[in-house]
Amino acid sequence: MPNVMLISYTPSPEKTVASAAKLCYSSSSIGDLMDGLTDEKASSFVEMLSEIGHESPIEHASFTFGIEGVSRSFLAQITRHRIASYSVKSQRYVTEGDFEYVVPPEIAEDSEALKLYEETMSQDREVYERITEILSKKHKATFIAEGKDEKTAERLAQKKAIEDARFVLPNACETKMVVTMNARSLNNFFRHRCCNRAQWEIRDVANQMLKLVTKVAPELFKKSGPPCLYGSCPEGKMSCGKASEVKEFYGALRNNG
Repeated sequence: MPNVMLISYTPSPEKTVASAAKLCYSSSSIGDLMDGLTDEKASSFVEMLSEIGHESPIEHASFTFGIEGVSRSFLAQITRHRIASYSVKSQRYVTEGDFEYVVPPEIAEDSEALKLYEETMSQDREVYERITEILSKKHKATFIAEGKDEKTAERLAQKKAIEDARFVLPNACETKMVVTMNARSLNNFFRHRCCNRAQWEIRDVANQMLKLVTKVAPELFKKSGPPCLYGSCPEGKMSCGKASEVKEFYGALRNNG
């Protein structure tokens, strides 16, 4: 299952945002922006930005997460959030012969489905290993013919082989990544991915991320989460219809943060 860590973040994120906002509304010099900027005043600035919809200053606060125990399917979803930086474990350079995999809860709860799922994962591992072996043997012979020594030829052949063998790996294959987003992008991410209609895996990650950033920047993320927390659901006929339960969940998430 997903595991999220907050690796680093902008020091004093709310004061950083407040100082940027202060510059927009005063003639203070850059060197004086932080003068007299107490925690209370910083919180007031952040609240004002939220009220008037002035979001650009919150882009100055960034948060870096380590995410593991997620699938390649998750990777395809999170990278749709383009105002972010991603570093992901490479299947081109990392051998996946004995890969770990994510089991969706619905499959885990059904013994027949789980048995078939695990058999398929085992077959995928075997096929990946076999293709890697076949291609490695072929590439090694080519590199040796080109004059490479055996050790070098074997290393290069392995790398070249897994570049193509990875095409048989499933979406379930476990991966890990480092992700950096600024506060404005995070709020957009939470708006879409904390919603009950988001896929279970990315919703789990979003909730963990929200809990972590709320601890270090409570004012910046005071109203973060799905739209139904502070207004009507934008999903129309597709709404989950559980707004009261959602509000209760995110109230508990913040209080237990």
